[in-house]
Amino acid sequence: MKKLLFSFSLLLLVSLFLTACQGTEDEKEDKKGEEASEQQAPESIKMEGISNHYHTGDKIELTAVLDEETEADHWHWYSRESAKDEWEVVSGQETETFTGEATVNGLEIKAVLFDQNDKDIAQSAPAQIVIDDHHGNDEASKKIYQGYFEDSQVKDRELSDWEGDWQSVYPYLLSGDLDEVFAHKAENGDMTKAEYKEYYTVGYKTDVERIIIKENVVTFFQEGKEYFGEYTSDGYEILTYEKGNRGVRFIFKLVDGSEEMPLYIQFSDHNIFPVESHHFHLYWGDSRENLLEEVTNWPTYYPSELDADGLVRDMLAH
Repeated sequence: MKKLLFSFSLLLLVSLFLTACQGTEDEKEDKKGEEASEQQAPESIKMEGISNHYHTGDKIELTAVLDEETEADHWHWYSRESAKDEWEVVSGQETETFTGEATVNGLEIKAVLFDQNDKDIAQSAPAQIVIDDHHGNDEASKKIYQGYFEDSQVKDRELSDWEGDWQSVYPYLLSGDLDEVFAHKAENGDMTKAEYKEYYTVGYKTDVERIIIKENVVTFFQEGKEYFGEYTSDGYEILTYEKGNRGVRFIFKLVDGSEEMPLYIQFSDHNIFPVESHHFHLYWGDSRENLLEEVTNWPTYYPSELDADGLVRDMLAH
């Protein structure tokens, strides 16, 4: 009986000890979360790997880089959903690298380095995770993107929807950077990788490598030269394709500018009402009607800030 009581007492002591240790660790984490709001360490950490935007479910991969070398290697990462919230320690992130999943739009993340005395000695400026799924994740948005909508849903758009600095994706196709995209399409489509590449080679082909749109002025960068023109809205046309789905061409007409600029430009970006565009197909020429019949060549433009990896990531998301 004494042995039984002794064993029980021993187990109780071990249990209390483990509970106390766990409590101590939890208290440390809670304390670090509270201290994160009061940290005064210099912002001498640069955060690398942040993307200009993510799609829901994208992998987030960040690296904290110090301005100067140090022996300290006690890292913690913190997050908060808005500037009004308190910083919280991100569990399991205790090295200079951070990995996570994009699920909360506007989430802020920062890295903090501590010394051996648990004092924060450096931190990064908060980085914001921007989630933009472009055409939305709801069923209605997906149907519109695929070309199924009612005429009553279509609304006229201003040129400002496409304002920005845009690059042609055609050079990336020629260099092989988009081969991963074509391979992905082949896995889920009805053509081979080679057939998809041939199809998009015809579609993307253009010698206008860059376009800048600001207010009502469109500038073409073509074979080392620049041409510009001022355009005004000329309405839109709803087109029906062979597969039964439809698309909308938003049309603009030249009112002034370089004689090299086309009389008409027509945008198609899978959107059917006013919204900021994230990429587009552009048709141009001097005949409004002839352009509407063009369905095989559709030069495509993405933001000039994107590199090859960014383009591939964006394309794979659609």
